[in-house]
Amino acid sequence: MSLILKRKPVDRIGLYEHFWGDTQAAWTGQGHIKEGEDLASHFNFDMEELWTFNCIADLDFVPVRLAEDGDTFTEKDGNGAVLRHHKHHDTTPEHVDFTVRDRETWERLAKPLLIPDRRRIDFTAYRQARARAAENGRFFAWSGVNVFEQMHPLCGHEYMLEGMIEDPDWIRDMVAVYSDLNVSLQETLFAEEGKPDGIWYYEDMGFKALPFMSPAMYKELIQPGHLKTIGYAHSVGLPVIMHSCGMVEKLLPGMVESGIDCLQVIEIKAGMDLLRIHRDYGDRLSLMGGIDVRTLYTNNPGIIEAELVSKIPAAMKGFGYALHSDHSIPNTVEYGTYRHFIDRGLELGTY
Repeated sequence: MSLILKRKPVDRIGLYEHFWGDTQAAWTGQGHIKEGEDLASHFNFDMEELWTFNCIADLDFVPVRLAEDGDTFTEKDGNGAVLRHHKHHDTTPEHVDFTVRDRETWERLAKPLLIPDRRRIDFTAYRQARARAAENGRFFAWSGVNVFEQMHPLCGHEYMLEGMIEDPDWIRDMVAVYSDLNVSLQETLFAEEGKPDGIWYYEDMGFKALPFMSPAMYKELIQPGHLKTIGYAHSVGLPVIMHSCGMVEKLLPGMVESGIDCLQVIEIKAGMDLLRIHRDYGDRLSLMGGIDVRTLYTNNPGIIEAELVSKIPAAMKGFGYALHSDHSIPNTVEYGTYRHFIDRGLELGTY
């Protein structure tokens, strides 16, 4: 993975994947995977990552259950956000309400709490995961959210996007606070426990067909936080993978300018195109993903074969590609289907 992120010669493409939690439970129940088994070891992935920081505003707030029915529960969290969660499968929670809605509520209720408290760092989990990855010869990435994905859990997409238009100074302040928090916590963690092999930022800046903002607005409001956080990573010799669901192609020039080394996940159903992005950015950017997960939903080897053959031989040119679906694997994908997917993918991806 270190070589792939530098687009240096390797013997095959890389391999990594994300799964919904109920997928592992289903495969365990079917006897394919042992209870609690590490999927990176089971499928021999080339990397591991660990989400290490808690960036919720109020660390001392105990979530409050506000409502519940047979399928969902609604809860208020330490950001003052009211979210509806599904009980029976993993999914993004529904936004119901937010306490922070503007600059006044941000400055009064949240900003004073967003300090680099050591309690925000899971030192033990990081230490253990880093050692496990090293023992197994895997690339180890610190993972977490960057500024866009830190703001919307606090104030919601709607208030955040309105703020970008109506009060950009409020957004600039939030970006500055969260990027400073990220860097400060990383400095503390890495000084005490050692550096990872790379940084993985989650930053979902798009939806179907469009990004959440224009390229100009990205550069004006979000990029300063990316320059700060990615700049810090590079200053200590760490490459940066950035995950972004949705259509973010129009933002890619600014994201590349911000210094990302790899784009993941390249969501096909949102309008992204792995081969087009490889053609336009493959000399400057490594890529991970871009294989339409809906082909795996079919559990049809012929359909999956066509998807892999149409993409891997081209995407692997230049040594900067790692195999991954364009989203997490749901429990409707059969174990044998996923095993065939990676086996055939790596076969096609051998140089």
